[in-house]
Amino acid sequence: MRMKLAVCLLLGSAIIGPALQAGPIENTEPTLEEVRALTNRFQDVNVALAEGYVRDPSNMCDTAEMMGRPAEYGAMGIHFFRPDLLGLIEGNDRVAGTGTHTDFREPSILIYEPQADGTLELVAVENLVFDAAWEAAGKGPFPTFAGQPYNAMRDDPATSLDEAHAFAPHHDLHVWLYRANPRGIFAQFNPVVSCAAHASGMAEGEDPRVGHAAHPGHH
Repeated sequence: MRMKLAVCLLLGSAIIGPALQAGPIENTEPTLEEVRALTNRFQDVNVALAEGYVRDPSNMCDTAEMMGRPAEYGAMGIHFFRPDLLGLIEGNDRVAGTGTHTDFREPSILIYEPQADGTLELVAVENLVFDAAWEAAGKGPFPTFAGQPYNAMRDDPATSLDEAHAFAPHHDLHVWLYRANPRGIFAQFNPVVSCAAHASGMAEGEDPRVGHAAHPGHH
């Protein structure tokens, strides 16, 4: 995931306002059907905004090709995230946080595909945990969901790519509940998701919480 974040902006009240408190996490792992039922309301991006999700300020629509992967792998889309669930912190060269949240009933990240009419369509949910925070909490092996291990994301300084996508070392997992993925429901990219309709940037001074999806007349 490549969110070129200015963390100080994300944490400022002018952008995100007071962070919402994370809800209680149940001990049992939810089924895919439960996750879909509990996240279905986020198909309206304005509901996500109202519940504390923030649009990636870089306004990136992530594709496999821009991350050095074959273009036929497809895309992810535009990320909206909960700063409180990620536990974002300032003062790092890379985006870092204290987040160890793994409950897909309340995913820390929502992923949307831009549409030709300027709206956004929910395609996937995601959770991300920071390696340092996970290890400091003594949680043992990195998480899995429905038997699928999270993806290890760590930059390799020997390559020209940034394999961690501007983030500190972390593990993440996508669940393509809202767009069938020929590569598998837990794949990082989806070949039937496209960034072709993505606007190249937000207007100067535009609130990243809103972006194009919440303009008057949309949703």
